[in-house]
Amino acid sequence: MLLGITITEWVGYAASLALIISFMMKNINTLRIINSLGAILFVVYGIMLQTSYPIIITNGFILMANIYYLTFKRKVVAL
Repeated sequence: MLLGITITEWVGYAASLALIISFMMKNINTLRIINSLGAILFVVYGIMLQTSYPIIITNGFILMANIYYLTFKRKVVAL
């Protein structure tokens, strides 16, 4: 325990920070990448909370949506 905060809480704070930072990005791809990191951390956090399914399912879906848009829905720029 560091500063009276458990590892589980640190993971939750890191996930929240990643999401906050992601929403400050102007570039949509950067936003999705950082948001995906936050979603992964939230899935880990949900598992560390003795399996909190609402957190795991929601952030798993967000992660899959980000991956989908990053890989299959690339914006085509017309010249």
